[in-house]
Amino acid sequence: MFCSRWIAASAPRRVFALGLLAAIAGFSGFAQAQQGTPIKLLVGFPAGAGSDAIARTLAEKLKDQLGAPVVVENRAGAGGQIAAQALKAAAPDGHTLFLSHDHSISILPQVVKNAGFNPATDFVPVAGFATFANVLAVSGGTPAKNLDEYLKWVRTQRGGKDTIGVPAPASIPEFLVKMIGTKYKIDVQSAPYRGSAPMTADMLGNQISAGIASVPDFIENHRAGKVRIVATIGSKRQALLPQVPTFTELGFANLEDLPYYGVFAPVGTPQPVIDRFGDALAKVLAMPDVKQKLTTMGLTIAYEPQGQFAGRVRSYTQTWEGIIKASGFTPQ
Repeated sequence: MFCSRWIAASAPRRVFALGLLAAIAGFSGFAQAQQGTPIKLLVGFPAGAGSDAIARTLAEKLKDQLGAPVVVENRAGAGGQIAAQALKAAAPDGHTLFLSHDHSISILPQVVKNAGFNPATDFVPVAGFATFANVLAVSGGTPAKNLDEYLKWVRTQRGGKDTIGVPAPASIPEFLVKMIGTKYKIDVQSAPYRGSAPMTADMLGNQISAGIASVPDFIENHRAGKVRIVATIGSKRQALLPQVPTFTELGFANLEDLPYYGVFAPVGTPQPVIDRFGDALAKVLAMPDVKQKLTTMGLTIAYEPQGQFAGRVRSYTQTWEGIIKASGFTPQ
């Protein structure tokens, strides 16, 4: 009698224990499989672009922290849409991650009818690591040294019309072009490119007179005097560009929130794997040489763990949802 009662009472505990042991064994096997297996870090823009340089800087150090090669894979095109779709299709095993800035995650799903992915249901934020500013730059083919001189040049030398390059269609830079045209009553059209690298090449060749992209995309050529950054987004001036006014100073509203950089994984990726990568990323960002290199590129380094970063993504997405709707833009 006592024996049968003990067996009945202990059965649920034994089932739980067996399940726990199986889970531990399963994760142990998963962790062993991770060791030495290459990790793909997807980037939605071509080699030579700012995102690519950032990814390669981090990948070089992450391999030592993770004990496995970290390979940057460029899936360029459609403003990061191709890379995002590749992440959705990837197995949630920690072998494929996506290093992305705000455009692919917060903007694309709002401006494309059938993006082929939904960040809220297909991806999970791993960690954030930086913010940056989008900026307006003019090419060396214009005499302008600031925004007022650029506007005067457009009105007097171009009949009030100009074309401004943007790294991707229906991107924040494209919405900034619309805002500039509306505020200053000039006819400026955006010229979408497949990333900032070909756009910058055309600026250096004076094929287009201006472009809007991130600080990392322009900073080296700005330092060399080949392009001139004349305005930035953000609530305060950039440390690397103390003489350049913000769009807020110039009278634009709702441009205080800075775009972000972060890493995303396919939904269903085990939490221990996400935590492990996040911890490794935090250690890499704390390295003085990495921090200096990324800061020199124009990033503001600020590691954000999963929960904090997820909150930033939600807030930023909501801000631009309002701006996009107010612009009257129709998803295409």
